[in-house]
Amino acid sequence: MDAVADKHLIDIEALDEAMASGNPLVPIFRKARTEADQTLQARFLEGTPASELVPLRAQLVDALLLRAWDLHFSDVTRPVSLVAVGGYGRGELHPGSDVDIMLLIGDATPEAIASQIEGFLMFLWDIGLEVGHSVRSLEDCVRESEQDITVATNLMESRLLAGDPALHERMVEATGPEHVWPSRDFFEAKWQEQTARHAKYHETAYNLEPNIKEGPGGLRDIHMVGWVAKRHFGADTLYDLVGIGFLTEDEYRDLRRGQHFLWDVRFALHIAAGRREDRLLFNYQTELAAQFGYKDTEHTLAVEQFMQRYFRTIMRLSRLNEMLLQYYQETILLKDDIEPPALINKRFQSIRGFLEVTHPQTFRRYPFALLEVFLLLQQNPQLKGVRASTIRLIRQNRNLIDDRFRSDIRCRSLFMEILRQPTGITHELRRMHRYGILGRYLPAFGRITGRMQYDLFHAYTVDSHTLMVVRNLRRFTVPEHMHEYPMCSAIIARLPKPELLYLAGLFHDIAKGRGGDHSELGAEDAYTFCVRHGLSLYDSRLVAWLVRHHLLMSMTAQRRDISDPEVIHDFAQQVGDQLHLDYLYLLTVADIRGTNPSLWNSWKDALLADLYKLTKRAMRRGLGNPIDKDELIGETQQAARRRLKASGLHHMTVRSIWRHFTDDYFLRYSAEEIAWHTGAIARVDRAELPLVMIEPQGSRGGTEVFVYTKDRNDLFALTVSALDRLGLNIQDARIITTEDGHTLDSYLVLEDDNSPVEGEYRQREVVEAVREALSSDGPLQSPTPRKLPRRLQHFNTATQIQISEDAYNDRNVLELITGDRPGLLSHVGHVFSRLGIGLQNARIATIGERAEDAFFITDTDGGPLSPARREELLDTLKAELEEDDDVMRRADGV
Repeated sequence: MDAVADKHLIDIEALDEAMASGNPLVPIFRKARTEADQTLQARFLEGTPASELVPLRAQLVDALLLRAWDLHFSDVTRPVSLVAVGGYGRGELHPGSDVDIMLLIGDATPEAIASQIEGFLMFLWDIGLEVGHSVRSLEDCVRESEQDITVATNLMESRLLAGDPALHERMVEATGPEHVWPSRDFFEAKWQEQTARHAKYHETAYNLEPNIKEGPGGLRDIHMVGWVAKRHFGADTLYDLVGIGFLTEDEYRDLRRGQHFLWDVRFALHIAAGRREDRLLFNYQTELAAQFGYKDTEHTLAVEQFMQRYFRTIMRLSRLNEMLLQYYQETILLKDDIEPPALINKRFQSIRGFLEVTHPQTFRRYPFALLEVFLLLQQNPQLKGVRASTIRLIRQNRNLIDDRFRSDIRCRSLFMEILRQPTGITHELRRMHRYGILGRYLPAFGRITGRMQYDLFHAYTVDSHTLMVVRNLRRFTVPEHMHEYPMCSAIIARLPKPELLYLAGLFHDIAKGRGGDHSELGAEDAYTFCVRHGLSLYDSRLVAWLVRHHLLMSMTAQRRDISDPEVIHDFAQQVGDQLHLDYLYLLTVADIRGTNPSLWNSWKDALLADLYKLTKRAMRRGLGNPIDKDELIGETQQAARRRLKASGLHHMTVRSIWRHFTDDYFLRYSAEEIAWHTGAIARVDRAELPLVMIEPQGSRGGTEVFVYTKDRNDLFALTVSALDRLGLNIQDARIITTEDGHTLDSYLVLEDDNSPVEGEYRQREVVEAVREALSSDGPLQSPTPRKLPRRLQHFNTATQIQISEDAYNDRNVLELITGDRPGLLSHVGHVFSRLGIGLQNARIATIGERAEDAFFITDTDGGPLSPARREELLDTLKAELEEDDDVMRRADGV
């Protein structure tokens, strides 16, 4: 029974003496387990690696289970065995791991020993063990293994703890590959299982809060290698694969180093959470970064350094997993598929549909072949991939990619040729990254590999995001995807050199983490690369310009009022010509879509498209002949009148309504929207105000909520509070006051999942809630404190408020950067109402955990704020938001 190798972990003799004392057993066992777990945790925090502690905890549990088994089953004479399965069967237990056991029964029925089983399991739970259990006969094991590959895998890793050895041996034999799940079927099933598991995590391990066990490159991928080795080769350990030539010593060391690091992370995670937790959540990332010894530097946070190490580790493990599964496929699935190799050129051949080198020294003799591999895969779509032996040679020869290699005209030509191919660009760039070639050829790309940004805006690491952007650009060119973004597909079809766009995508974030402006530094890198790769000076400057200005279009669209002709003219001058506009628009759409899956929505789509079209129109007129404000208003009114006439509304009625509308209204709404508003106002009785309407699929993307009513100071605060209580996200607000004291306000809203407001009941709910809020005659109520969502609790965004002049429009612009939170706009509106601030327009942007909003405001007289009023507004708004933040964080215990 003395199963614990470390005598300092648990005093076995003292435990046995305590058991013999006649005192209650549950407290004795619980105390022994608790003290031993505390000892393990203390050792870990003092620096003992998890690779030493994980087996020790399994041995500790062995000792407790063996004694508990003897207490409950010593009188049972029929064959029954206690078997450890799963991770516990492998002898691996982390602090929060489940203790998975199976009670294997022979000729006894479960009912015959039900009291012993119940007493045993209750005892284990009472002493604080998290037990996962099953009770099975031999027949059950066989039947359930045949039906479920997971059961077969668990039993394959089983380890006898107590009971009848012969019974356990019969179970192992009956569920072995000779009878259940032969190695070929087992491999195919586990491969499909891994593919489905990876798809669940979007095929990338680079998620903001990765799962260290189930995500790509995680511990489960290492288990996968071991399971197939055990099933097919009978290998008990990963090192056995070295002896049979499936792993080199270096690869084995890489696997073990990766596994041990992930074990350290998982051990620390379980301690920090106080339970089993395999998700590396934000609230644990900073804690673990400090525990692992990382410190903030001038340009990089400690948590970003820690997470970069994590992401680079799982990337290396993913590469090894891919190579070894390729070996398994060739050995297990394709062993009977015998065909002679087909020569492609003197360096490469195809065998069984896979690319391989013609000689083990190919890469030594022809280093440029390290890039040629990927071009051949593009040019020969019938190839299914690269042979495992060739993948290994690529890994072993990556060190050949040095300055001399990068200066070789053949290598430069091959890289550009890869970017100019009609198909396979994204696929092969990603393969180059997985094989470790892309980061070698572009050292700056190697430096951003695994680099995360500790925020909620960037959902992927910089390298993963970069390749996602290139993928999005390529997707615009694929015929079967043209229906997704038809405008982008039409524009990219006109580009003379789409490879310049892909280069801009590769370089747009390549300088992140260096300090300084990453757009400027990246532009310098891009220009140097392009010139060295034989591009013309014009093309090189174009790529560098795109990298330098890759944020220009999104910032203009989301932070400035693009209904203002001056804004459009200014943007058009910065862009210069139609070609630059085409390239920039495509890069902007691809960049936003590749930053965060939840970031792109119909409003952003419409906003960028509007900016593109307005800029294109300005360029056609000529930048020296900007569109006149009165001319634009006249065009819009004429188009709206045509619509209203077609609907049967008399022109004198239209004139009567419009005579109170300001120029600003006709500048900021489209003819379609104006006709909709005017028609509704003509039909409504003034006594029935407020008029609230909803357009589920507005022309600006999303759902438009329109309000026409008598103006009042608290109108914005009441409206946004009502919309916020409905769980709607406000994307944009247009606030117009007529000359006779009415408002023409519209709010662009989306549901939490970025979808428009759909369904008649939901739409009616929105209209009624806003109408009820605006019909209230009581004083404006303070916003109700709300709970801060978990993901936002771990970010502290300092509130920044800036008020600037918008002299052309005789108003101010208030720019607010603060931590996002429920009810934020309600607080802003409440302050505006209290201080009598007029609101004309609002741009609402949520950037991960940060809100970056712009409000176009006036004083009570309709003009800009005086310096004293600015100061008052700044102080009041900052105090309001800081108090709200304190209240929420105290409520959440943050």
